[in-house]
Amino acid sequence: MENTKEKSKVYFTDFRTRIGVSLTKKLQMLIRAAGIGTIDMDGKFVAIKMHFGELGNLAYLRPNYAKAVADVVKELGGIPFLTDCNTLYPGSRKNALEHLECAQINGFNPQTTGCQILIGDGLRGTDDVEVPVRNGEYCKTAYIGRAIMDADIVISLTHFKGHEATGFGGTLKNIGMGCGSRGGKMAQHNQGKPHVDQELCRSCHRCAKECGSDAISYENGKAFINQDLCKGCGRCIGACSYDAISNDNSNANEILGCKIAEYTQAVVDGRPCFHISLITDVSPNCDCHGENDAPILPNLGMLASFDPVALDQACVDLCQKAEPVRNSQLGEHLADPHFHQHHDHFMDSNPNVRWKETLEHGEKIGLGSREYELVTLK
Repeated sequence: MENTKEKSKVYFTDFRTRIGVSLTKKLQMLIRAAGIGTIDMDGKFVAIKMHFGELGNLAYLRPNYAKAVADVVKELGGIPFLTDCNTLYPGSRKNALEHLECAQINGFNPQTTGCQILIGDGLRGTDDVEVPVRNGEYCKTAYIGRAIMDADIVISLTHFKGHEATGFGGTLKNIGMGCGSRGGKMAQHNQGKPHVDQELCRSCHRCAKECGSDAISYENGKAFINQDLCKGCGRCIGACSYDAISNDNSNANEILGCKIAEYTQAVVDGRPCFHISLITDVSPNCDCHGENDAPILPNLGMLASFDPVALDQACVDLCQKAEPVRNSQLGEHLADPHFHQHHDHFMDSNPNVRWKETLEHGEKIGLGSREYELVTLK
């Protein structure tokens, strides 16, 4: 029997513009065409979930894009606010005061974005709500920032990029990990912790510079990870150029991706949600880094959908078809005759990652569909 189930629609437009039409206007055209106006926003609190960028990182989305979305929300009668939750590692966004200061330094304030900014899990990252996870296999409940759960509507505005642990950082990562409180982030990361192969360690100290937990020290000139201090975030694995660091649990990244999908389910389940992704400045690693390496792929476009799984899948498919940037982490790996190619841009950029399981699990638990129809707008 033929499957007649309607595919999820994902709307796409590239970054080409004509004279008199800005990219922010084009983004507004895209989200209107994708159906944002069908959501009843009159008098409703609308959380716009995004990443404000770590200090020193320049790959995060400009505040102009946030204002474009907030202005449409206000036109529809909604009361928007930008939000993110505090980080698990002690960087420049580990509490609400430093997080807000970081956002302001990076250009996010009520004047530039047209709305207020709230840190979703409070001053110390402990203001959360325990939310049931429908169909959860790894997480029966999720710890989500209270301000995000108090919102009537959630809009995700995502910078689509590479990621050193999850392969790519897309909509599910923005919502699932990003809306988790510090306790929620810990629950997602706790499946496995890395260790160092002393024979492979070159004592370059790059892993220690990336560690946000001060868990890496050097004994006899070789890196050592204190398992009691380690939070299992995996940043050191992505930082090591010599494959000297790996996870004790070989399924840790796979399970991390599944937990991210389940945390996303907790955030979006039972209320109106809308999702936007911009494939631009596709850095190899997360915007949580205090720097951003050269893009591994060209700027491809802007996408929007009601289905977060379909949106991530569409972004992945566009990226996989794109030509890698030669002078990048991905380009250098592919140019190395000794590099084992996976014929997958995200795995060839960060060979230890797993990403397909995240989308497969999201589809399995009813979060969305990997089958989609791409609607292209000029």
